[in-house]
Amino acid sequence: MDIEGGERQTKHEVAPALISVHPFQKSVAITVGSALRVFDLIENRPVSLVDESDGPSHKDSIRAIRYGSSGKLFASAGDDKLVKIWSADSWHCLNTISSEKRVTAVAISSDDSYVCYADKFGVVWVVDLDGINEGKVLPSKKGVQLLCHYCSIITSLEFSPDGRYILSSDRDFKIRVTVFPKKSLQGAHEIQSFCLGHTEFVTCITFVQNPEFAQGYLMSGSGDSSVRLWDITTGSLLDTCDVSPTVKHLESNESEPTQVTVTDICALPNSSLAAVSIQRQVCFVLACIRFQGIVLLHCDLSAHTLSITKVIKIPGGSFIPTSISFSTSTRLLWMVSGASNGSNHPGYTRVRLISRIEAEPSSVLEDEQVPGGTTLLEHLQGKVSIEESVMSAAAEAVRAAMCSLMVKKQYSEENREFRKNNRNDKKPTQ
Repeated sequence: MDIEGGERQTKHEVAPALISVHPFQKSVAITVGSALRVFDLIENRPVSLVDESDGPSHKDSIRAIRYGSSGKLFASAGDDKLVKIWSADSWHCLNTISSEKRVTAVAISSDDSYVCYADKFGVVWVVDLDGINEGKVLPSKKGVQLLCHYCSIITSLEFSPDGRYILSSDRDFKIRVTVFPKKSLQGAHEIQSFCLGHTEFVTCITFVQNPEFAQGYLMSGSGDSSVRLWDITTGSLLDTCDVSPTVKHLESNESEPTQVTVTDICALPNSSLAAVSIQRQVCFVLACIRFQGIVLLHCDLSAHTLSITKVIKIPGGSFIPTSISFSTSTRLLWMVSGASNGSNHPGYTRVRLISRIEAEPSSVLEDEQVPGGTTLLEHLQGKVSIEESVMSAAAEAVRAAMCSLMVKKQYSEENREFRKNNRNDKKPTQ
């Protein structure tokens, strides 16, 4: 249960399954509910997580997972108000950070010196990871407030490729670009820009770059059916790509008014391509017309334009990707579909891969073609074969969760005062 606005809510929030691949495809991790499962792709075996840190283990839905860009560290965080930092080599937990609120997003700096995490009240916190690269378990640390989106849930955190900025997107349609300070534990006080233009909640952000444009540009996805391209130094909107016409064209019922939500974006490393996962919503009845596929976008970095290259359809009845991740070395696109309804619910996951994503045609791999084969699938999914009815129910649960994001919460005057009085972003009185 959670306390929201002073009232106890007993309804569990659905947590979609997440996937993250080691940048050099040494391992792959998925999470559903409180379960974190990792598979070693080099030794072709399941990984046993070892947690000898001072903090507790995950006991509620994990909402964010990611590898650091160096591949040395891995972070997991979620509704149990924990952020855990793992060695991506030994898979020992090196540090457990306790948050004041539930955690919605996490990011690791490119030099592995800091981890930033965001809570449900819109506060971004920073923790100094000094000494963690030595692979030693560190004493539990507390986060220091870095910046704040007042009472707006932060959906994604990202460091810029050069480490100069920390970017945060939220459900109130905006993306904030903040200068990451040299003395970060004293807070971030310089805002570089705001990227404004989305008309619904921002779900995901990522950088697209290639050798000619090492700094790259920011891509963002939203509930407004669009993917947008930004210059973060000025906050300028460079281009907008509406993915809904392509989806409507591929579906049989084109007359229904629809809302397409971009749920995840993943840029192909050192390329101008990005994969986009979406969910299609019928606006009037909030029923889901399932779209089983990945939209591939091309970003012309010199011309500052976005265009749809192709749509890759995924065979099967109910595989709606909830999270996607590229590996740098093999250029495989890893996808997961699934959901969990609370910490006591086992959750269901299904893993699929797309190879030759840049070629025509691309290939959705069969289970026996997946790296690690049935051993990997059994570990990451819980079992090799997942019934169609189970995956259909999971897809419906994720759809319902996404629909709830589209509805802005309304609070009574009493509850507004309760939230104001319990803010954790208030400046201390002088």
